[in-house]
Amino acid sequence: MPPPLKGIKVLDLTRVLAGPYATMMLADLGADVWKIEHPTRGDDTRAWNPPSAPLVELPPTPPPSPKAGQPELRVDDWSKLPPESTYFLQANRGKRSVTVNLKSPEGLALVKELVAKADVLVENYVPGKLEELGLGYETCREINPRLIYASISGYGQTGPYASAPGYDVIIEAEAGLMHITGEPDGSPVKVGVAITDLTTGLYLKSAVLAALISRSQTGEGVWIDANLFDSQIASLANVASNYLIAGQEATRQGTAHPSIVPYEVFSTKDGFVMIGAGNDSQFVKLCKILSRTDLPVDPLYSTNILRVTNRSALIPILTEALHAHTTAEWLEKMRGAGFPFAPVNNIQQTFEHPQAVARGVVSEVDHPRAGKIKLLSPAVSYNNQKMKVTRAPPVLGQHTVEVLRELGYDDAKIAKLQQSGAV
Repeated sequence: MPPPLKGIKVLDLTRVLAGPYATMMLADLGADVWKIEHPTRGDDTRAWNPPSAPLVELPPTPPPSPKAGQPELRVDDWSKLPPESTYFLQANRGKRSVTVNLKSPEGLALVKELVAKADVLVENYVPGKLEELGLGYETCREINPRLIYASISGYGQTGPYASAPGYDVIIEAEAGLMHITGEPDGSPVKVGVAITDLTTGLYLKSAVLAALISRSQTGEGVWIDANLFDSQIASLANVASNYLIAGQEATRQGTAHPSIVPYEVFSTKDGFVMIGAGNDSQFVKLCKILSRTDLPVDPLYSTNILRVTNRSALIPILTEALHAHTTAEWLEKMRGAGFPFAPVNNIQQTFEHPQAVARGVVSEVDHPRAGKIKLLSPAVSYNNQKMKVTRAPPVLGQHTVEVLRELGYDDAKIAKLQQSGAV
């Protein structure tokens, strides 16, 4: 399938993760993403190292091709930039970096020119901040009525918490996720990745695609209000419905499932294995492997409802049986037995997994400072092919001159903006 967003221009005023993740996925689909960054600091995550990508020996920034009769443009020395943080690299493939000082009148005017040409603007400032800078929704809509203006915030554009900054781990705590994550007798814990940021980015990407379809029907843009708080609550899924419909408060279950037993990680002789016997038939098959065929006919454990009721008695019995062999031995015994199971892999084992290799979950691109780097591939295939990763994450300001020239700026005007500190 050809990249469906080819020709769509996205003005990216986001930083850190939720916004950059969303705009990266739009770039994966073919959109031309202009990532606006501060001229000296760039995206906050550029400084989030270690770890960082090893740097290859390269000359300073390649100078833009000179134009006859035009002044010589400033060439930033890439060798003076800090190493490329792996955090930044993982969320910014496919974009072009344009450095602009939004507090400069000339820089603000430049961004407004980009607004006029953009199809989508994505921002994650605290509500009201861009309006103070002269880039609020109403202003941008006057410049470009077809603009899809997508805002990401911590708590949304309305409500008593609207002006509060949003951070993934704070929302995990405040919107219920941390309360249900961790061992039953332990403290609340966060998820191993910034899952609320990532979820919000996924919701925003879908909203932008829906808005593009809407615009094709109405000819008008829309204002999208996406936020971490709403996204996290919407992702509570069955935990939310248990409370809303049945009035059941949630508790921490560790790796266990509140409504299915056995469905959790068990320790073995030398490690761990995840087992999910989701129905009575699968429980019978598990017990056969464990040489405990007495359990499925025991009046305490013969149905899932009974197993949930008597969970505290059953789990130690299963754990004792599993301690008879190593994880590798159990994986071999369970293969093809008719119930779901899996080892608890570390990250190296994940990327070496034969299915991960077969599915091409890693793409390799050439980065101008770090050389060949490996990045995650887009997750979805179309007609058995994934969208190609064609552009590495950008060096700070790598595409400023290129984009300005596309806007029609001559080198004299670009040089003047450079001299003033606007870009």
